[in-house]
Amino acid sequence: MKKIYKYLLNTLPRPLLIRLSYVFKLFAPILFRGNKVECPVCEKSFSKFLSYGSDVAHRENVLCTYDLTLERHRLMWLYLKNESNFFTAEKLNVLHIAPEQCFLHIFKKQNNLNYLTGDLESPIADIHFDLHKIPLEENRFDVVFCNHVMEHVDDPIQCMKEIYRVMKPGGWAIMQVPQDMSRATTYEDSSITSSADREKHFWQKDHVRLFGRDYPQWMEKAGFKVDIYDTEQKFEPAVIEKYRLMKDELLYIAKK
Repeated sequence: MKKIYKYLLNTLPRPLLIRLSYVFKLFAPILFRGNKVECPVCEKSFSKFLSYGSDVAHRENVLCTYDLTLERHRLMWLYLKNESNFFTAEKLNVLHIAPEQCFLHIFKKQNNLNYLTGDLESPIADIHFDLHKIPLEENRFDVVFCNHVMEHVDDPIQCMKEIYRVMKPGGWAIMQVPQDMSRATTYEDSSITSSADREKHFWQKDHVRLFGRDYPQWMEKAGFKVDIYDTEQKFEPAVIEKYRLMKDELLYIAKK
């Protein structure tokens, strides 16, 4: 069963996986009844989470069986709830690039958000555009989310500059990426083009780079001031294990 799940996860088109997830979540609370792990987004507990990731970066017990959050989603949620005014500000203009399924409906229902989603081709996005040239006016958004995108694009700094441009002074962005903390510098090689080789070198078949510990410097080159939200400093080991966070993950808050 585990091999079948892994094969389907890495083979089926993402739109089909999204549709299947709505059916699966009806049975998940029964199949995974328990209280060893908890998702702070859906506020449900389970005996365990599902595994997730490519063969190179496969991880056990990380995908919430109900709302499909991963470690990065749960960490971002905890930051938004505990450290920001995202849920309490009177009004925020928000741009969500490559919107995550686990957040989309929650954020759309928030009365305090003017919420716009964008993507190159996602069917759940409000508008479609190339991130290298965002077709929106400058100084418009208080908050921008753009997670796990910069490892796909041709020119990350140009994309970050575009995000910076459309943000208001005083605004902030979260732009998470897969990050190899064992690497001091980001790994890129334009000669690596096959899906198999990209998965081997960059952790996923459609990635074109693997960011290292220098990722904050990329955002700084685009003009941002970067604050760091450190998982291990913010949460006790028992909480990290309960929520199944990635203990060495750093959440970067990019400010204009």
